[in-house]
Amino acid sequence: MIVLHEPAVHLTYCTNIHAGESWEEILANVATHVVAVKARVAPDRRFGVGLRLSAAAAETLAQPAVLESFREFLDDRGLYVFTINGFPHGRFHGTAVKEQVYRPDWLEDERLAYTDRLAQLLAQLLPRDKEFADLGGSVSTVPGCFRARGDLRSVGPAIARRMLQHAAYLFHLQQSTGRNVSLAIEPEPACVMETIPQTVEFFTNELFCKSGVAQFARLTGLGAAASESFLRDHIGVCFDACHAAVEFEDPVTAVGALTAAGIRIAKIQVSAGLVVAAGDSEAKAALAPFAEGVYLHQTVISRAGELQRFDDLPAALSATATGDPGDEWRVHFHVPLFRSTLGPFSNTQPFLRELLALVAREKLCQHLEVETYTWDVLPAEFRREPVDDAIARELAWTLAALGVAP
Repeated sequence: MIVLHEPAVHLTYCTNIHAGESWEEILANVATHVVAVKARVAPDRRFGVGLRLSAAAAETLAQPAVLESFREFLDDRGLYVFTINGFPHGRFHGTAVKEQVYRPDWLEDERLAYTDRLAQLLAQLLPRDKEFADLGGSVSTVPGCFRARGDLRSVGPAIARRMLQHAAYLFHLQQSTGRNVSLAIEPEPACVMETIPQTVEFFTNELFCKSGVAQFARLTGLGAAASESFLRDHIGVCFDACHAAVEFEDPVTAVGALTAAGIRIAKIQVSAGLVVAAGDSEAKAALAPFAEGVYLHQTVISRAGELQRFDDLPAALSATATGDPGDEWRVHFHVPLFRSTLGPFSNTQPFLRELLALVAREKLCQHLEVETYTWDVLPAEFRREPVDDAIARELAWTLAALGVAP
């Protein structure tokens, strides 16, 4: 926990950097990697855990004896869970993930059931001692669906209907446990909510609108004013810095648009993507190792002020093999925060620095999570140090950007 201001900021890293789908594998990662990182960055204080749970792992953890054992494990080691990454439902390492990472999405009931379970687990894992009395939890999730599934106008109502059902679940969970858990929708390139303006459009037209509030009121029995208040407090945005920077967004403008629309930033993922000077032939050639087969690496090319979007890096490389390569490329490939350059590339670190300065100045958000899940697929020359050391360096970099002494 960082006492940057009141309320305190909780900084962690996401355990999706470590391969593991079963509960046993995830617990082993916490027992080894998270404990090792804590020893480096927070040896004398409690350290938050950004837990990633597959659907299979969540089902195991939901067993009362397993959950109680994990709570004891956390307490014994000075750890606490305050956020869960509920984005990838299934396998996330070692096989082609690509666009399947979004499935099941918010057009499918399985996504709703999975997210309900994660919220229930988080409500039970949140620390209960006085020091954390005001701490709520956050669960980040896919931004509706992959854009090939439809546009906001066609699929937005169905996505919102399930999200409102989940919000009603959060309301009843609060009533039964006294714990506040929020849903944090994470805009991402190539999804129906890929930019902040699209996200504002969805919240305004589908969630916080008169019909959305009325649906929530029917599900909970609350009045209209109380329903809208609960929705604004418990459905917000997971602001991934890499995603927004890849879309050539401006942090001040993006945050201002969310604030003006009354949309809460429930979680910030502290991340950075690749920046390529497109006219640099050496850089273009050096991109090939980043066009790997596990994850999508959405690419946005700026050309004379216009943006051209590609669902994956190989498609961008193919489309620009001849002809005008554009002025600048930004690639959704999460790279270590502390590396301002990677060979011929720079990264979106300036966007992230500006965003973190806003966090420190404006008290934007309590939940910060470093997320460099692509560590295992980075070209080897950029990941020579042990992963625990790299994570500790990323956390130290974040603290420095926030103006906090380690």
